[in-house]
Amino acid sequence: MDTLFNPNIAYMLLVLGVFAGLIGLLTPGTGLFESAAFLALGAAAYLGYHVGVNLWAAILIILAVFPFLLALAKKEWRLGLLALTAALTALGSSLLFRGEAGNPFGVNPLLALVVSVLFGGLLWLLTERTLAAMQKPQANDPNSLVGQVGEARSRVKEDGTVQAGGELWSARSKEAIAEGTPVRILARDGFILIVEAIQE
Repeated sequence: MDTLFNPNIAYMLLVLGVFAGLIGLLTPGTGLFESAAFLALGAAAYLGYHVGVNLWAAILIILAVFPFLLALAKKEWRLGLLALTAALTALGSSLLFRGEAGNPFGVNPLLALVVSVLFGGLLWLLTERTLAAMQKPQANDPNSLVGQVGEARSRVKEDGTVQAGGELWSARSKEAIAEGTPVRILARDGFILIVEAIQE
């Protein structure tokens, strides 16, 4: 069998393609992971055509998508669902390609074990980190400033600058406010804070 048409190479390309596709589901719109998945799966399919495949094993790979999607919605089950995703993908992809001389399983078991552990660990890590970043509240949310006290850093009326929440913000007020006056943030209009002077 030609060195290029090797079930182990096809297996690595398949796992890479599935991994990139799942990460592409987490970060849609970039096109990077989707393109990598397309290329890797295309190359794996080409090699699979030449080495032969067990089509029934592809069902396991397809089934792996469902626990992954469920893991995105169910935080309390996430670890178990991601482990199931990794197990189905690893098992299906390692059994998919045939070996030489009629051997129905062509992937090296040690390679399959190492890749499965790496795949599962990376999938869990990237999913947790991506979802945590997506659910993290904005650090500079202007709405959180409403009701807080700040200080006018310039004269404020139609425009001006106030220090609030450790940052400088554009501001305006109904009445003129002198520089250095404590102010209360009443509301916001886009990235402009509506303030009033605090009467001492």
